[in-house]
Amino acid sequence: METALATEIASTAARLVVEEGLEWGPAKRRAVKQLGLPARTPLPDNDLVEDAVREYIGLFCADTQPAELRALRELALVWMKRMDPFRPYLAGAVWHGTATRLSDIYLQLFCDDCKSAEIALIDHRVDYEPRTVTGFRGESVEALSLSSPSLALGENVGVHLMIYDLDDLRGALKPDARGRTPRGDARAVRQLLADTPPVAD
Repeated sequence: METALATEIASTAARLVVEEGLEWGPAKRRAVKQLGLPARTPLPDNDLVEDAVREYIGLFCADTQPAELRALRELALVWMKRMDPFRPYLAGAVWHGTATRLSDIYLQLFCDDCKSAEIALIDHRVDYEPRTVTGFRGESVEALSLSSPSLALGENVGVHLMIYDLDDLRGALKPDARGRTPRGDARAVRQLLADTPPVAD
């Protein structure tokens, strides 16, 4: 779906993603409303929205976004180390490189026992909020949401630990429609950081 209308919806959604930190689904639905379109208007696919987000960042945030993305990836790595027993993988905008300071961090944990990650947070006295979110196959998944300070950004960042069964890991690493790895482990995140030198002030 790459009609002019789909492109317009994607561009409007991209602005909402970057400027307000909306997730892509809600951003697409809000874009339809803002453009005065019928609620049943077909939504653009995520690839089209991602292209629009990258274009928007390139036009309006090129001077700030690289440092913000690096700070988020560094914070993600802190939590991946903390949750290492649960095989954490980074996904979403922070993994794909489209995140800004308003973006949340999404870590996917693959556990033998789905309650073990929650018990680990309780043992470390981490305040979190359990919720249900949509998983990478469209299914309902339990998530543990918390707030974590980023010294580099000077503010708190939302971190969402999505809990999967260990068996789900097999299908989680298949390339996406564009042939990219949809998520990465701590080693892959460290490699991303090594490939992008710190941004000079």
